[in-house]
Formats: sequence, C-alpha cells, structure tokens
Amino acid sequence: MYFNITEIISSALVLFSVIDIFGSVPILLDLKKKSGRIEAEKATVVAFIIMIIFLFLGNWILKLFGIDVASFAIAGAIIIFLIAGEMILGVSIFKDVESETASIVPIAFPLIAGAGTMTTLISLRAEYSYLNILIGVIVNLILVYLVIKNLFFIEKILGKNGLNVVRKVFGIILLAIAIKLFKTNIGFPPM
Repeated sequence: MYFNITEIISSALVLFSVIDIFGSVPILLDLKKKSGRIEAEKATVVAFIIMIIFLFLGNWILKLFGIDVASFAIAGAIIIFLIAGEMILGVSIFKDVESETASIVPIAFPLIAGAGTMTTLISLRAEYSYLNILIGVIVNLILVYLVIKNLFFIEKILGKNGLNVVRKVFGIILLAIAIKLFKTNIGFPPM
C-alpha cells in the first residue's frame, strides 16, 4: 500500500461517475417526497460498509467462484459502459427498486453501492492500491452525504437542465473509463 495522489484522483473520479450522485438527485427527491425523509447518515454508513467489504473481500469472493480479476474487470467495464449509456441516452436499462426503507434500499444499495460500484471497486483494485481506492471511496461518500443532506438546495441551484447536463458530461467520462478498463484488461496496451 502506498499513497499516490494520481491514483486517488483517478479512483475518486471513476467512483464519482459510477455512483452518479448528481444524476440521482431527481430519484432522491422523488424518494424523499414518498417517504417523508431520507436519513443521509444511515445511507452513507451502509454504503460505506458495503463498499469496504467488497473492496477487501472482493478478490476472495471472485476466487471462491473461480473468476480472475481481469475477467471481472472486463465484466465491470461492460456494466460501466451500460451505466454510461443510461446517462448519455436517458434510457433505463437497470430496474429501479422501491422500498419503505428508502435510506438503505434503494439509496445505499443499489443506488450508491450497487453492482456498478462493486464492479468498479474490483476493476480499480486491478490497477490501484487499496489505500488510494479507500481514500477515493471516502471522498465520494462525503460528497454523497452532502448531496443527500442538501437535495432541495442542489435542485434549486442546478435546475432540471443543469442536472441533465451534469449527468450527460459524466456519462461521457464514464464511457471513456469503461473503454480504458476493457482495453487494459483484454490485453491491449494503453496509448
């Protein structure tokens, strides 16, 4: 384990794009209206626990099923590619889940720490140090907490069009990241 600011920034940006907390603001606002309130602390802590378990035990889980990290990273690249497609094209590929316990399901899981995030953590682990990814996770969860705590303020500032622009921009960044992950793990050298 070593501290590398480039890896921290890269992992934080990848996770930021996958988690897409700003793109989730409309969903969060809708859930807040339906359930009355969202417990930002609970959602953030549960998401952190899920992400840390998968970061540290993900390789063991893969070995249990006889899957190598490169194969999982390629599968992750495909999932990230699909998430980017949702963001850019405004289509829904993955099913939304509804629950009375909105702070945990669907916010902590699968909105924040869903399949895309878990796949991304394993994919990042193939390239970066645990320490740098962990710092990237913490940075993202602080941002997630702040967004959930200040939902109406963010909606007022960005407006509907602003949220759509942010979602599209991060969709394109995420698409490029998915292609890079795929190329790296399939055996093509990076350019």
